[in-house]
Amino acid sequence: KDEQQRFSKEIDYIYRAAVSAGIIGWAYGGIPAFIYAKKRYIEQSQAEIYHNRFDAVQSAHRAATRGFIRYGWRWSWRTAVFVTIFNTVNTGLTVYRNKDAMSHFAIAGAVTGGLFRINLGVRGLVAGSIIGALLGAPMGSLLMALEKYSGETVQERRQKEWKALHEQRLEEWRSSLQVTELLPMEIESGLERRQKEWKALHEQR
Repeated sequence: KDEQQRFSKEIDYIYRAAVSAGIIGWAYGGIPAFIYAKKRYIEQSQAEIYHNRFDAVQSAHRAATRGFIRYGWRWSWRTAVFVTIFNTVNTGLTVYRNKDAMSHFAIAGAVTGGLFRINLGVRGLVAGSIIGALLGAPMGSLLMALEKYSGETVQERRQKEWKALHEQRLEEWRSSLQVTELLPMEIESGLERRQKEWKALHEQR
């Protein structure tokens, strides 16, 4: 956090990416499950007797909703965790080294892929890391190419933000220093004014 108790832009980026990934994952897993569950329920309930058409539609809709929630959640949390781990490793390396590099994406992909396959043992860990690195490298190349095409890289934007923050803090420090310098003069002026008032009051008496 900064002095105003706000999270850094890197943490905010990781959080937003995780939320977006969760929503996309839920839609990716939930919508096909909704359609499939509804279709399957209709096929399996042909012999059932309903009081009316509305009751039949409601039952099919409830079955589809259960499928949407069940499989949507399953895809949602996995996608969110995957993106969070990937972005945390990549952003951490970028901030630590203060530069963008394709190797950061490869390392982030390797770490993420390995963690997601660690339940399969050492072979799964190694295979997941290799596949993650192979997928992370081209993704990094694509993102870096898009950044260069846009005219400003993440590193350049971060340096510009740090420079603006430094100038702002320097200006605040100068303002506080000026106030500190003027304070003794104001106190002295106030004391002199009070002394003149007391003197005038004494002379009147």
